[in-house]
Amino acid sequence: MLFQTYHEDPYSLHVGTLPPRAYYVPAESPSAARPDAARNVSSRLQSLNGLWDFAYFDSMYDIAGPYWVPGTLRPSMKPIPVPSVWQTQGYDRHQYTNVRYPFPYDPPYVPHDNPCGLYIRKFTLEEDRKGFAQHLNFEGVDSCFYLWINGTFVGYSQAAHMTSEFDITPYVQAGENEIAVLVFKWCDGSYLEDQDKFRMTGIFRDVYILHRPKKHLWDYTVHTSLKNNGQSAAVRVELEFPEEPFEVSYTLLSPDGSEVAKGVSSGSEIEVSVDDAQLWNAETPNLYLLTMDTGEEVISEEIGLREITVKDGCIYLNGRKIKIRGVNRHDSDPIAGPAVGYDSIIRDLKIMKQHNINAIRTAHYPNPPYFLQLCDRCGFYVCDEGDLEAHGVVTLYGDDARYDKIASHPDFKEAWVDRVRLLYNRDKNRPSVIFWSVGNEAGFGPNAEAALEYLKKADPSRLTHYESDYVYPKDHKPDHSNLDTHSRMYASLDYIREYCENPENTKPFILCEYSHAMGNGPGDLEDYWELIDKYDNFVGGFIWEWCDHAMYRGQTITGKAMYGYGGDFGEYPHDGEFCVDGLVYPDRRVHTGLLEYKNVIRPVRIQRSKEAENRFTVRNLLDFTTLGDAVTISYEVSREGEVIDSGEVTDPVVVSL
Repeated sequence: MLFQTYHEDPYSLHVGTLPPRAYYVPAESPSAARPDAARNVSSRLQSLNGLWDFAYFDSMYDIAGPYWVPGTLRPSMKPIPVPSVWQTQGYDRHQYTNVRYPFPYDPPYVPHDNPCGLYIRKFTLEEDRKGFAQHLNFEGVDSCFYLWINGTFVGYSQAAHMTSEFDITPYVQAGENEIAVLVFKWCDGSYLEDQDKFRMTGIFRDVYILHRPKKHLWDYTVHTSLKNNGQSAAVRVELEFPEEPFEVSYTLLSPDGSEVAKGVSSGSEIEVSVDDAQLWNAETPNLYLLTMDTGEEVISEEIGLREITVKDGCIYLNGRKIKIRGVNRHDSDPIAGPAVGYDSIIRDLKIMKQHNINAIRTAHYPNPPYFLQLCDRCGFYVCDEGDLEAHGVVTLYGDDARYDKIASHPDFKEAWVDRVRLLYNRDKNRPSVIFWSVGNEAGFGPNAEAALEYLKKADPSRLTHYESDYVYPKDHKPDHSNLDTHSRMYASLDYIREYCENPENTKPFILCEYSHAMGNGPGDLEDYWELIDKYDNFVGGFIWEWCDHAMYRGQTITGKAMYGYGGDFGEYPHDGEFCVDGLVYPDRRVHTGLLEYKNVIRPVRIQRSKEAENRFTVRNLLDFTTLGDAVTISYEVSREGEVIDSGEVTDPVVVSL
């Protein structure tokens, strides 16, 4: 081989990468460091998005020379946009599978004819940046990649939907440099990425260099706790430095911009007390702004003051019970595939808010890091899911096999824990994250248990989630001690009643998938919500799923958009139209199913009183908001088609007519 290969070695997950850390964008000044702007205005971020040179190979064995070395005679290369997936750019083909692997099952090996793409581009390192450390970030590459800078091998990484960061300082020079990335369609990690989606390949999320001064803050972890029944709060920020700790100046601003605290850290921690605390929740997503200044670099972080507890099987946020009115969401666009951008995500969140949705499960992998910042600001509860599913084993060997071959196999233990480690460290400071999910439909056993144990030790302040905890190897005694919720998919109403009425069941019950929205679905929504309303320990659920993830195929002669699903691209195997199962169409036009869901989860219900005739009770189903602050109620009384009375209710408690 022309280089050492790692993509079929489950014990070589990352080579040359920096340790995982919280997501942030450093800047040169406080104004440039604001989280809502830093990605676009910080001079310390050098974007490598744009056109790269690209060559596609049906197999890595078709690579005849070290094309990543500058000056080497290379194959014909054509421009390709980054971020994108190469199936949308005329290479390879789309393939949709649900539970089946798209290749023969033979872990950790993948097919000999494993398509790969070589990406090359030049970039300039300005002379005044040479005194900085240069950290190269890839926010998403499917499925794995090898990296060279100026012809020198730098490293390798996998876990398609997570950030890989490399210190390329020793490999760059002032002036022109060349970066080469070889992306493989499949790797041993693909056995853990068998999600229900179109399988697409490439550098599909942003790529950039962070210019870090010698004196910089590497990582930080925000902890919040409430005091005096939520009237005040404590904020503690653990600081992590690449070498010896140093003082960091900080300022904390309230949601209205007034100064709450200002000071200099002592050692590796910042501690602030907040009086008259403005708490974060999905209805009033108040965010404080913490700015940390090292003297050479500024980092800002939005902080939500909130506290999650469980009592008697109920989930409490800031001391109040909450209900999850959620959806499962893929990164999916009918033209760009998974290479969704900021505007696409904003569009999704806006439509969700317009239809009373307050929660999102990132099915079945982490979304872009700024997605969670947007959830913080817009007000969504997030079930943040690790990049892991291994459903295809069931199709091959039957239901029990998935637990022996994936959830218990020692070759996959470190990979499973690695994926939740990356998830936690990237997203640990996001107040919108209520649940950590260790994956989806991959079975239960020592590997899932190790992932849950890692999360509970790293973060006891949030709840852990995993649905496939109920079947495991026959010789294995399951450990559910680190699992905080009882989660099921498509559970029957009788099952829900039996669970919720059993006093021995102390964990909150949640439907991580229910009311499948395919065809004329979702179904039985009102029946489910009668039980969610009835049982405090039934905290709600997430509809499968948000959007039809079909791909645009042009227009008919009448101008109507055409969309393709499994089998429309000549691929095998495929799972047909099962990907067309969303609450919105691929272009985000609203299905009638979303209108039904909006109505069922409406924040206000008017019910006829059982106590007196011609009396109606107005019920507030919001968890934190006084009804008069959220809605206005007008009424009209008609008799035989003639309006005889009308008005507006200013104090909506009971309406008498």
